[in-house]
Amino acid sequence: MAESKSVVVASLIANGSIAVMKFVGFLLTGSAAMLSETYQSISDTGNQIFLLFGLRYSKQRANRDHPFGYGKAQFFYAFLVSVLLFGVAGIESARKGYETLVGGGSFHISNATIPVIEVTLSGAQISYAVLLFAIAFESWALKKAYDGIQAQIVEHNWSGLREAFRKTSDVTTLTALVEDAIALAGAAIGIVGIYLTEQTGNTMYDGIAALLIGLLLMGFAVALAWQNKRLLLGESLPEEDEQRLRGIVTSGDGVERLVDFRTVYFGPEEIVVTADVAFDSSLDADTIDDRISRIKAAIMDAEPQVRKAYLEPQT
Repeated sequence: MAESKSVVVASLIANGSIAVMKFVGFLLTGSAAMLSETYQSISDTGNQIFLLFGLRYSKQRANRDHPFGYGKAQFFYAFLVSVLLFGVAGIESARKGYETLVGGGSFHISNATIPVIEVTLSGAQISYAVLLFAIAFESWALKKAYDGIQAQIVEHNWSGLREAFRKTSDVTTLTALVEDAIALAGAAIGIVGIYLTEQTGNTMYDGIAALLIGLLLMGFAVALAWQNKRLLLGESLPEEDEQRLRGIVTSGDGVERLVDFRTVYFGPEEIVVTADVAFDSSLDADTIDDRISRIKAAIMDAEPQVRKAYLEPQT
């Protein structure tokens, strides 16, 4: 949890700073790609605020209304991030790119004097400077998020980022990673679009860059929404991991058969296990209680994400 918070704070600092720089760059250049980049960074900044709120809310203790705690709050706020903010930024970016392609446009300031350093820069040069600063900030934030995901990959022995994306329940770190990666890709697209526009004098390339950035945002918004939807609806452990826990139960002393077995995520890396277990009918109640306690301990040792295990004996 602490690691997730540090990842989000790093992204918040980076994106807040970048949003201001990009907006100033847009005011000086009028670039559609730069405006798209501004939308993206403002969206990312808002995303981090939502994610921090989700982290804070999820720390509340379990009560009568929420007996398993508030861990799913992170899934909910991450879902809001993907749909309301990520998607909106993508739509606005794509719309600006489309308007530029259809209606035409140009860098409305070809030269801008910056009194502080007393040099005159072209609109494109200003855009390059802003986007290069953005790449530097985003690279730092991306490194923090990548380290967080990499720690999970090592802990769970996953094959890599692709498997981590499918299986991780730490949607806060995952969302920050995806945002930072898209921000870097968007900055690169923006630089290419502005360069081609500067070289050819054709604003079509600036519009295409803005459109591509928008489509990129919307595409990953859908992917993140789908990732959070599965956890909000109560997804179980991956099949191979669940089978491993089933094996622990069925191999327990006195267990004749496993009648029912279920797992569900109630928060990032917080799993609840329930099982109906048929024990040897010759065992007395005290012995069965002892066997159940041993099985629970074995489950939690084998899978650190399990916070609670409920085993119902059947004879």
